[in-house]
Amino acid sequence: MQTGPTSEVPQGFVAMAWTAIGLPGRLAVIVLAAVLVIAAIVWGLKRVGQRGRRSLLWGVTAVCLVGVVTLGFWASKLPEPKGSTFILWHQLVRIGAALSGTGFVVFFMALAMPWVLDRIEGRGFIPFVAVRHVRASKSGFLTVISFLSIAGVGVSAFALCAVVSVMGGFGADLKRKILGNNAHMKVEAGAHGGFTDWQPLLDTVRKVKGVRAATPVVAGEAMASSSSNRAGSIIRGIDPKTIGDVIDLLQNIEVGKFEYLEDPKQLIDLPPNTVIGIGRTGEKYTKGPNIRPYFDKSPDGKKAPEPVYPGIIVGRELAKSLHLYLGDEVTLVSPLGDLGPMGVLPRTRRFRVAAIFYSGMYEYDSSHVYMRMGDAQEFLDLGSKITGIEVKVEQPERVEQVTPAVTAAMPGDLKVRDWKELNKNLFSALKLEKIATFIILSIAIAVASFCIICTLLLMVTEKSKEIAIMKALGASDRAILRIFMSEGVIIGSIGTVFGVVTGLITVLGLLWFGVRLDPDVYYVDRLPISVDPVDYTLVAVAAMVITTIATIYPAVAASRLRPVDGIRYE
Repeated sequence: MQTGPTSEVPQGFVAMAWTAIGLPGRLAVIVLAAVLVIAAIVWGLKRVGQRGRRSLLWGVTAVCLVGVVTLGFWASKLPEPKGSTFILWHQLVRIGAALSGTGFVVFFMALAMPWVLDRIEGRGFIPFVAVRHVRASKSGFLTVISFLSIAGVGVSAFALCAVVSVMGGFGADLKRKILGNNAHMKVEAGAHGGFTDWQPLLDTVRKVKGVRAATPVVAGEAMASSSSNRAGSIIRGIDPKTIGDVIDLLQNIEVGKFEYLEDPKQLIDLPPNTVIGIGRTGEKYTKGPNIRPYFDKSPDGKKAPEPVYPGIIVGRELAKSLHLYLGDEVTLVSPLGDLGPMGVLPRTRRFRVAAIFYSGMYEYDSSHVYMRMGDAQEFLDLGSKITGIEVKVEQPERVEQVTPAVTAAMPGDLKVRDWKELNKNLFSALKLEKIATFIILSIAIAVASFCIICTLLLMVTEKSKEIAIMKALGASDRAILRIFMSEGVIIGSIGTVFGVVTGLITVLGLLWFGVRLDPDVYYVDRLPISVDPVDYTLVAVAAMVITTIATIYPAVAASRLRPVDGIRYE
């Protein structure tokens, strides 16, 4: 056996430390570096004048734009890593491209903010006063609190968007794998032992409106045994001609060929350098030269022919557990055997590994084995019976609309269940977790809105004289109420826009450039991201509602201020 070239691995103390701290530590280091960069930029902005600040912002924006273009192009040319290989500088390039894009959007919005505020000022008396109060830099203390209010709302909205996208990504990835490795609908026998006369039922199911394909399946359990280990397995006898129309078994094969299942004779003499396995870090194991030992010959001096065993397709984790490679022999032991002199004896039969598949779900890769339907019927002693019919519908999300029609076409002793019913508890738990996370992180926005309350209350105290003068000049209590509510809404809107847009750009960058995960831990090789416009709209609406409610009490307090109280001590 020969081993192909291994993938590049990180070298040096820094790379070893980076790998050792794990994903949470890496994210913490990246966030700390980003905070330090932002702090340095803020310090630089305070050290220069107004014109210098805009020049500095333009310079930083240009640097971020160059960074996202350069690093993005570089990241698009990097090869996708195999297995659990982690290449440090590849990850730094990908994450750098995503952060550069985020920085560009943030600083560009900061440059555009004065222009937007100017447009709001020109829309009337109330917007003019509200924006002037927000932009006032006379009181440095209030300016700092206003900035903290905007930052609090923005960070909370950003965190909520990022978490919802990542959780949605994991949910979507799980749903994709479930629908790819399972039929959308299953017709199963109500009793043990399967059912006969299934061909007319199969033809009937295929004619139901909304059904795309259907295939017969024989299912059972057995013990898989190799020369070095044994493990429990789930047998699935399939029809090679129609199974590819229902599940993604053909696309999931990573070692071997599906045609070996139909013609196992090809497995006896595989050509040299054929890939027979894949290692943990993605390296390929290849077959060596065909050398027969001297004793493996018949009396006439010719090579003794190897027995032809039926082909079998096993999962990656099961092959790893049993130390199986393409062409190896594996023995299946059925718990229901034949009656012998000593009682019931387990039924055993040898098979040969025709392919190894990777579905992306540990439960399937560690237990499922596929073989031809005839071989499964013979091994499980079912005769011509099958245990079920698997169906694929045209619209999986609307499978409940097709289930009644399939149920009506089946006899009463057969059960029809769709994928939503089979995985109801799993997806209900994911949905509940997503809702709970949304509520918890919305509380963070509510906490950030307390800064808005403090800002407006302090502003009411500082601007009491101005409020008294405006009321003396004819401003009504309603106008004062609207002014201070507008101030809070402007602060909340700025924070919400920055948080939602920054979160969107960040997750899009992670989606495009990818963040490497250890597949041995998470069973996914990159961080899954799902960008749902509905989720982002809900985040924005929730943030605006919470921040708007927070402005009511300070605005009411300002509207009730009497002119004589505002100028009594002046």
